[in-house]
Amino acid sequence: MIEFQGDAFFNKVIRLTKDEFDTSIASSSGRAVYSQPIPLWSKTTRKLAHFTTHFSFLIKAANYDNTGDGLAFFLSPYPSILPNNSAEGYLGLLDSSSGSDQQSNNIIAIEFDTRQNWWDPSPDHIGIDVNSIKSTVTTNWYSSMKDGRTGNAWISYDASAKNLSVYLTYDDNPSFYGDSNLWYQIDLRDYLPENIAIGFSASTGSSIELHEILYWEFSSTREPKGLMFWAILLSLAGVFILVCACLTWIVLRRKKRQDSNNIEEGREPLLVAEEDDVIDYDELSGEFEKETGPRRLRYGELAVATKYFSEANKLGQGGFGGVYRGFLKKLKLDVAIKRVAKGSQQGKKEYISEVKIISQLRHRNLVRLVGWCHERGDLLLVYELMPNGSLDSHLYGKGVLLSWPVRFKVALGLASAILYLHEESDRCVLHRDIKSSNVMLDSEFNAKLGDFGLAKLVDHTGAAQTTVLAGTLGYLAPECFTTGKASKESDVYSFGVVALEIACGRRPVEPKEEKDKVRLLPWVWGLYGKNTILEAVDKRLDGEYDGKEMERLIVVGMWCTHPDYNLRPSIRQAMHVLQFEAPLPNLPPKFPVPVYISNLGDMGLSSMVDFGINESVISEMGKSGSSSTSSATIGPQK
Repeated sequence: MIEFQGDAFFNKVIRLTKDEFDTSIASSSGRAVYSQPIPLWSKTTRKLAHFTTHFSFLIKAANYDNTGDGLAFFLSPYPSILPNNSAEGYLGLLDSSSGSDQQSNNIIAIEFDTRQNWWDPSPDHIGIDVNSIKSTVTTNWYSSMKDGRTGNAWISYDASAKNLSVYLTYDDNPSFYGDSNLWYQIDLRDYLPENIAIGFSASTGSSIELHEILYWEFSSTREPKGLMFWAILLSLAGVFILVCACLTWIVLRRKKRQDSNNIEEGREPLLVAEEDDVIDYDELSGEFEKETGPRRLRYGELAVATKYFSEANKLGQGGFGGVYRGFLKKLKLDVAIKRVAKGSQQGKKEYISEVKIISQLRHRNLVRLVGWCHERGDLLLVYELMPNGSLDSHLYGKGVLLSWPVRFKVALGLASAILYLHEESDRCVLHRDIKSSNVMLDSEFNAKLGDFGLAKLVDHTGAAQTTVLAGTLGYLAPECFTTGKASKESDVYSFGVVALEIACGRRPVEPKEEKDKVRLLPWVWGLYGKNTILEAVDKRLDGEYDGKEMERLIVVGMWCTHPDYNLRPSIRQAMHVLQFEAPLPNLPPKFPVPVYISNLGDMGLSSMVDFGINESVISEMGKSGSSSTSSATIGPQK
């Protein structure tokens, strides 16, 4: 999955340089690299890939009067090799002896530089580096990059326009709409080989600071299957060139005619992200219509229902599109309509998964999918409207403060939904994205679990599935990072996090809290060991709660989030304790700290990397020096 080079290592987050302030950490450099090659372009077809990466990071200075040096996202020949003498201002990118020699270097990097060297324009700046540590283009950043705040960066490459762009924000609720702080027009084929390495690097000199990657998502297009094969075949003989050219002309003519018909009828082909196979909408509709329950809805009625997707009707923006309020006149029903962002390959995958899986499910604590629509280039999912929004909006946003009876009811309802998915439906469903923002509340504040875009159908043995690891910062079980496997136990872990959120009224990670309270789990466990667990209760409840129920919810939350998945309960066992049908478990007085040895070879390869962090402490992760190990995909934040 992730290969660590030099001083980089994993301890709760990706750490690119040495980070113990009380030890010798000067002149440190390191890299964290995706362990498999990424196809960038084809020599045969000259086709370039588009790509986008999003990551969150923080840089924290030990001494604001003497800081350095920064971090970078880079693309280099595969495999990645950390250069010698790459500390200080060379950011782990280039050897100091050749840092400005564009002829001998072979790297493209986007640097977030925090120290002014002789070649830099300012202490804090963003730069695009082309085969040199001296940036080709830069922009100054007029606030500190090294004060420990979380930054979110998006880096995109438009292969058609040959445009490499960078966007950085320190907003608390970051969003990306295609803006950029810096861009540079460059044909990457002129600088990089067909297959590349991608990753992060950082360095310190005599000035020191921490460099951490908190979250990473990378996606790219890939050359359609068979294109290389046909290119080779066409080169074998002129007669085959002629025959294939004729056949291609016929196929394209028919396809053009078909596409024209599709446009007239409001349809167009759908690309399934993982394999880049083209599926006709008629075929997809036929497959969906085999399912019971949700129905196909027409684009026109959904456009009218949402006042043509007006901003006034917009309820929110998710990872792969916006959600709009609407009213279906024929059904006399208020609905929430999720509109997948155009061009989002992962969004298309989730659209298909959502319809196929949720259509088979019926439970009072699951959000009901009313219908679906794929017309005019739009992918639309229509749900029953939840008048009271999401759970997180009440815990952290502008929603009403939830009383204790409502909170306990929500926890039981969520557990009931997961029990149905794991044990009571025809096939076991791993949700893989249980979090407070995916728990919706109806008019009576009953919990409804939604968003099945990342869900997987498995057999009822519940065996762990090596898959595209998916989830959200703070809710992923620790074993997911080392095995790449989803399981019932990882869903139970996510439930435990939500249970603690409900009881404590705070997020899994609160960077602005006191040091011992930043991470929810260790803090709560510390109180448990002191027999003062009720000190963790949400102060806004002002003591208005049932002490025994509260104790059970917190202890069950801890039990479910035990770092060792073998020691977690099933969701049924957790429910028995919550319903006073079983005694409280005996948990260790101190937060368990397991030692994981990274087994990267067990993980599967995909073209998207998404690295999230959870609140569990992973004290040691063995570094991998092998460039031949395969890699896991960690999916997007919603």
